[in-house]
Amino acid sequence: MLSRFLQRESFDSYADFMNNYRVEVPENFNFARDVVDAWALEDQEKPALVWCNDAGDEKRMRFSDISMESARAAAAFSKMGMKKGDTVLFLMKRRWQFWVYAPAFMRLGVVFIPATVQLTKKDIEYRVEAASVDMIITITEPEISRAVEDALPACPNVRVVGYIESEPLAKAKEKAFFAPDGWVDLNRTIAAISDDEAIAMRDSELSVGGKDPMLLYFTSGTTGMPKMVLHNYEHPLGHIVTAHYWQQLRSDDLHISVADTGWAKCGWGKIYGQWICGAANFVYDMDRFNAQDLLEKISHYKVTTFCAPPTIYRYMIQEDLSKYDLSALRMALTAGEPLQAEVFNRFRDGTGLQIMEGFGQTETSVLCASFPWDEPRPGSMGKPAPLYKLDIIDDDGQSCPPGTEGRVVVTGLDDGLPVGLFCGYYRDEATTRSVWHDGYYETGDVAWRDEDGFYWFVGRSDDVIKCSGYRIGPFEVESALQTHRAVLECAITAAPDEIRGQVVKATIVLAPGYEPTDDLKHELQAHVKHVTAPYKYPRIIEFVTELPKTISGKIRRVEIRGNDEKK
Repeated sequence: MLSRFLQRESFDSYADFMNNYRVEVPENFNFARDVVDAWALEDQEKPALVWCNDAGDEKRMRFSDISMESARAAAAFSKMGMKKGDTVLFLMKRRWQFWVYAPAFMRLGVVFIPATVQLTKKDIEYRVEAASVDMIITITEPEISRAVEDALPACPNVRVVGYIESEPLAKAKEKAFFAPDGWVDLNRTIAAISDDEAIAMRDSELSVGGKDPMLLYFTSGTTGMPKMVLHNYEHPLGHIVTAHYWQQLRSDDLHISVADTGWAKCGWGKIYGQWICGAANFVYDMDRFNAQDLLEKISHYKVTTFCAPPTIYRYMIQEDLSKYDLSALRMALTAGEPLQAEVFNRFRDGTGLQIMEGFGQTETSVLCASFPWDEPRPGSMGKPAPLYKLDIIDDDGQSCPPGTEGRVVVTGLDDGLPVGLFCGYYRDEATTRSVWHDGYYETGDVAWRDEDGFYWFVGRSDDVIKCSGYRIGPFEVESALQTHRAVLECAITAAPDEIRGQVVKATIVLAPGYEPTDDLKHELQAHVKHVTAPYKYPRIIEFVTELPKTISGKIRRVEIRGNDEKK
């Protein structure tokens, strides 16, 4: 499969990779036809999806199943009036139907919008209006389906609401269920489409692909209202680097990325690049995250490659990893937020695996990563990916020398857009121009690079602390604190100070067994002074039971700063 899209698949070195990696983009590329259907034709038995949940349900699907069932679903959606240019909002958690419906809508040219089931009535109203949503697909868990029902009066343009429930249904009678009259039972409606209708849809010529709009993501809103990130049909090809060269997936792998379908991390790690590589996706539709349950699933299903945000690893290393059979696991990866070196070291000590870090955004595929030609450096973002001309620039737009902090940008955009990069912020030209100008894309991140070309994260531009003339990145202080066993999670922010302007504040969630005392505060301050430059130590420490986070799980430092400014 890869040979259809790459001039070369293997490279002798990182330099060879950077200089000679090329993606061949087929005309009018459509993931449903050119990947899902292509695998089905090549091997009718090739596994594509292994799904399970906490109730003991399990579903396995081959590419041939995904091909046929996505065509059946497309035929059903077409009968509901969904057509090219329409939009559909997904509120699907980790239900297996996502992997059927996404390619189904690709066949029709319907733009799909993944969203988290943690949305409130207000969140749903905002997204429906902003994207002119025509259809909503939701699950029947009352908390989200009632939020949809409550939002509908303010959403007159929504023509169809469809609901799904997972099959098979172990303990079905014990599950809460809520679907108002007038909503469409998608399981039943799609099943009513005949094989002949599905085959006709599958074999019909697609009129959509290439530069057409395919996908909208709402950003997580760490600093303001969520923006709409638009990707076209070529976007999945950007994730060949993500899956094949960072995650190092093979055609026989069973891969899990711990992410809800509502976020770009699902696209990064649960469908596009993985299926292009021929790997099967393992999906654990968990009710609530529990490190022990996740480890048991990885052990039971013999998962081979694993990707999760640093928070998941922080909880996993609190467990006795020797209790679980992780012998099939050969790759451990992380993205979403920077990884502290202490977490890297403790996970390696417990499993023998080095965590390979990747860095990117909702707007991109992987920008920077630990690639196989170099040993990973704990705490580093890795090296730039070949799709993007990455640079670090100063306030004058000049490239920064090694060791100097600056803004991370993607350059060379006057020569054309790299495959994988977003098309712009939908219906927001002003915001698009603010980050996309002078031939480069401003990521909003601050970093520095070392003499060997490894990038090191400092923080978001808004998060860098200016204290008594010093610039302090939150990540380096968080990394120092994370090496202390008492710290489970922490967030470093700037707190107002009349003399220094700003001082470093640490908001800390303690590990089990530790109590919030003044003695512990002094111990942690001394610890930071010992691990990193003394001027970076947190002058203020606040212990909390949990950190404020976006619904995607990212720490909302802006909320901590805002609360401090009100005091």
